[in-house]
Amino acid sequence: MGTLRLTFGALERMAPGPGAVLAERIWCTVPRGPVRPPEVPGERFTVPLGGRTVVAEAWGAGPVVYLVHGWGGWRGQFTGFVAPLVAAGHRVIAFDAPSHGESAPGAYGRGRGLLPEFVDALEAVVRVGGPAHSVIGHSLGGTATAIAALDGLAAERLVLIAPMGDPIAYTADFARALGFGERIRTGFLRRIERRVGRRMPEFDVPARAAGQERLPPLFVVHDRADKEVRYADGEAVAAAWPRAEMLGSEGLGHRRILRDPAIIDSVVEYVAGAQVGPAAASSMRE
Repeated sequence: MGTLRLTFGALERMAPGPGAVLAERIWCTVPRGPVRPPEVPGERFTVPLGGRTVVAEAWGAGPVVYLVHGWGGWRGQFTGFVAPLVAAGHRVIAFDAPSHGESAPGAYGRGRGLLPEFVDALEAVVRVGGPAHSVIGHSLGGTATAIAALDGLAAERLVLIAPMGDPIAYTADFARALGFGERIRTGFLRRIERRVGRRMPEFDVPARAAGQERLPPLFVVHDRADKEVRYADGEAVAAAWPRAEMLGSEGLGHRRILRDPAIIDSVVEYVAGAQVGPAAASSMRE
């Protein structure tokens, strides 16, 4: 990391253009980690997306609930949600985003991904799997779910678990960590905009949601000790979104929140149409 910071410091001063290229490449690199299939195998199928293939899996029958994993994640992370949702009378469909899990690489190439590809993949899977009763998204998958809804995806209910509110704010953290300044940061944001064909403010969920009345009801779940996505992001999304509820947990962090039985119960209850009261928050303890 020290060498990389020195490199970026020099590029910021003397060659911000090449620095922006390198920053974009690092920003879009998907973290490597263990990828395991869901514990209970479902009906595996593929969905075409831009000449590539997205791998999806389905369980049960009934109104469809879609599950959208986060950055560096995979569909098997939602294993704990499948059986309760199926028992509640739903068909459940989870998929791997481009460059994640079993899906083919995205447009940026192997090992690299882009937020709009999560949005595009969700929309493509819904076209094949049928209308969404609900969509449950985690982390960047939650952000993608919100953007899809803001872009017009129809659903009766949304659940965002640890959602990032505005990715632009995290590029400042990224710049500080790697030791570059505004010349490189501005350049790499312009490069991303050109690559995806959208302006970065379009990914600011609270700003876009504010004042809109035709969005589906929303349930935000976020752990106060989340070290990857700030709890304040979840608060901002819930505050801006019409008909939103929020549940804060304690001590579950960014990923264990997906395995917590009380969290899973609260999400399934919300999808089923129940109102989640403040008493539920008191049970969210490690």
